[in-house]
Amino acid sequence: MRNDAVTPNGGTTVVPGAHGAAFRAEAGDEIAVVDLEGGQAVDMFAFCADDLSEHLSASHTRVALIRAFPAVGQAFFTDRRQPILTVIADTSPGHHDMLLAACDAARYELLGAPGHRSCADNLFEAFDALGLAFPLDTVPQPVNLFTYIPIHDDGSLEFMPGDSRAGDRIVFRAERDVVFVVSACPQDLTPINHGRSTSIAVEVAGRA
Repeated sequence: MRNDAVTPNGGTTVVPGAHGAAFRAEAGDEIAVVDLEGGQAVDMFAFCADDLSEHLSASHTRVALIRAFPAVGQAFFTDRRQPILTVIADTSPGHHDMLLAACDAARYELLGAPGHRSCADNLFEAFDALGLAFPLDTVPQPVNLFTYIPIHDDGSLEFMPGDSRAGDRIVFRAERDVVFVVSACPQDLTPINHGRSTSIAVEVAGRA
């Protein structure tokens, strides 16, 4: 399968719009996800390297923190209730989501666009590019970075265009050895990405 991520000099990997990539990071490494052009949603997943069936869980994180999304200094938790990534910096307006499922082939068929690229397929391709078998029967709930989904007083959700700016970044510290996966969401049929998908960057830096 395709792996369109490009790593130029300096260790920054550019992931083209509508594509994904996977990275190996060790405990203590810092991982930055950068919105290069602004307004780009990023589906993020993380799996424990020593047992890929253990993964970042949005629902377990919400229970652990009693928050819809971690604040800077707080961790995401796995489906076994262990910390996996800690948010250490965020220059964006702070709108991120842990409610929406990853877009997939069925989602685009319902939207009248069969064969459209999807975050679910990007996840599978990213595992394949690392030579790894995908360890689960279903796609986990992603962490949707730079994704603005307000919840209204009547309980309804609204898909708003992302308000991250060009160069905004969110930075994590790996609490475990991880396989870290991102997808520059291909969604161009709803307002989330302003009707297009653009490139993102990922930087993985080891401990000094």
